[in-house]
Amino acid sequence: MDPTRRELLRLGLLAAGAAALPAAFAAAPAAPRPARPLRILILGGTGFTGPFQVRYALERGHKITLFNRGRRPSPEWPGEVEQLFGDRNLGELDALRGREWDVCIDNPTSLPFWVRDAGQVLKGKVGHYLFISTISVYADGSKPGIDEDAPLAQYKGKDVMAETLDSLRADMENLYGPLKAASEAEAWRQFGPNVTIIRPGYIVGPRDETDRFTYWPHRVAQGGEMLVPGDGKDPLQFIDGRDLGEWVVRLAEARQFGTFNAVGPAAPMPMDALIEASRVPGAPELKLTHVSPEFLEEKGVELPIWVSRKAGPFAGYGQVSNARALAAGLTYRPVSQTIVDLREWFASLPAERQAKLRAGISREQEAELLRAWHARG
Repeated sequence: MDPTRRELLRLGLLAAGAAALPAAFAAAPAAPRPARPLRILILGGTGFTGPFQVRYALERGHKITLFNRGRRPSPEWPGEVEQLFGDRNLGELDALRGREWDVCIDNPTSLPFWVRDAGQVLKGKVGHYLFISTISVYADGSKPGIDEDAPLAQYKGKDVMAETLDSLRADMENLYGPLKAASEAEAWRQFGPNVTIIRPGYIVGPRDETDRFTYWPHRVAQGGEMLVPGDGKDPLQFIDGRDLGEWVVRLAEARQFGTFNAVGPAAPMPMDALIEASRVPGAPELKLTHVSPEFLEEKGVELPIWVSRKAGPFAGYGQVSNARALAAGLTYRPVSQTIVDLREWFASLPAERQAKLRAGISREQEAELLRAWHARG
């Protein structure tokens, strides 16, 4: 396909998707340029949202230093970004000693001792510490309207500072939220009042290697009879990784301290609206078959991004309050833009990577479930 035709198709997809979107997903005006450049240290920075932070910060004139293990190459900014290396899991922070930055953005941390060790090296050396947490820190995710003041999950083990990556991976379900909450508390202890805690929900878009969101646009494009969980009205909240990364930089520019839920718009997107926004002109005909949450639970099936709004420990995850974040300048690009850009990125991956998604169900599983659903008495 020549570039002109490709761009025309892209614009058509954006226009078609935009027609299905809530107004809250409208594109936001560009933010004004910062008054002065900042020296920004990013812990991590080569994963999902980090590169978006780097690109946006460079565009806005800031000076960037990355600190990570060096296991992922960072060829996107040759000569533009200082790169320091060390393994925080082993306490290798010597590259940071004796240095000063205006801002530290901590992307990958789930372990309190990582925050403690960073604080011991950076205390008094950074003016603002931003910690990327998660809505999983909340003790009760079952009710809609969770705000930043809701009670947090409590760590119940013997020694929170003794938890490691291995112990976290072995018991992610029980440890992830409490360890993130304990990491937040350690951030306040180490860095005092000049702290920003950011609690995202699902982060989606280009560079998302989990395929949790990707599953839905990918499946819609295939057409045929499609299994849809619930009645199509369950609310979804998600944020494009670019919107999150760029907002974090703007929070640093504004020296905006405090805690914020970084989740989707105040009027979340119903499940069926996401499907409509994911339709591709000219794709095979799509027929939606809604199945009940009870049926899926009976079959032991979990589908990504979606949770039933009616019951369950995470029923409130589609209706988390983001009022405080909106007041602090969080904006969202149209979800149609996210879907188009995600598809382009996914299509650029090796064929073997595209062949098997890392989330969702296979077409064979889906067909089996649909047969069982239709065969009910």
